[in-house]
Amino acid sequence: MNIPNEENVARLILEAPIGQYIGESGADILSQQAATEISLDDGQFLYRTGDAANSFYIVTSGRLAFCRENKSTGKTSLLHTLHQGDLIGELSFIDGEPRSISVQALGAATVLCFNREDIDPLITTHPKLVFDFMRAVVKRVHHTVTAIGQQQAELADYIATGGKGRF
Repeated sequence: MNIPNEENVARLILEAPIGQYIGESGADILSQQAATEISLDDGQFLYRTGDAANSFYIVTSGRLAFCRENKSTGKTSLLHTLHQGDLIGELSFIDGEPRSISVQALGAATVLCFNREDIDPLITTHPKLVFDFMRAVVKRVHHTVTAIGQQQAELADYIATGGKGRF
């Protein structure tokens, strides 16, 4: 772990999808709150299901994956790949619930870590930034729910037609 350069962090935040919601001033403020940059080796877990959620992350390099661990077989199932700019762990960070899924590095990767004790004061000092951050998270969740609904409708159509008419 190391303390990243604020200017580089601000640029990374601004270039990430969240940057379009919080803008340059928001990226500058948030960059001052980035406590550490964490380097992960291939296969290393950033966190595991059930861990406390006292931070959220932004991928700065490499790839990570949401994954499910099967305790009885020891096998890991990859569910979704995360790339540079993606937020990780923000939902559990916001609602305070333990992590609902594990995150594992796919090769060497680095993330910016934002800790609760550094972010919580922004609620009173920079409420607009916190609102914009929350708006970005809600939009992402909305997009995901919409995509899942579309996939369910396509699957239902596929089943209803006996697999005919797809593609």
